[in-house]
Amino acid sequence: MSILSSLQKISKRGSKRLGRGYGSGKGGHTSSRGQKGQKARTGSKVPLWFEGGALPLSKRIPMWRGKGRFNSLHQVAELTFDDLNKIELTDITLDSLKLNRIIDKRFKKAKVIAKGKLNKKVHLKGITVSATAKKEIEALFGSIKD
Repeated sequence: MSILSSLQKISKRGSKRLGRGYGSGKGGHTSSRGQKGQKARTGSKVPLWFEGGALPLSKRIPMWRGKGRFNSLHQVAELTFDDLNKIELTDITLDSLKLNRIIDKRFKKAKVIAKGKLNKKVHLKGITVSATAKKEIEALFGSIKD
């Protein structure tokens, strides 16, 4: 084995800088940018979605446009015990949650999660409940109906 291959490197070669003239080691004049055009100029920033002035894909496909495209992803609202404490009612349904503006009207279902502390007796109808939340509701003599 040669001694030369076991020596440590003592110099670092920097990367070639584009667009800095003939002496930079990477061409001159156009320096790998091509002849003309938007990306050959200095400060060229073309957005990733830009299609040369054509109608963008996000507008060509109407289902992709707008905030409403995420509505189907969040169909189940998560409720905590603090949310249930805000309502003065003891009989809680999905409609009563929507009327009291605890959840948004676009939600189709709701689920109670044991987070915080429940301060009152609650009767839930049509709302799913986690296992630990069910124990706490039943400990306060509340009920859960599907």
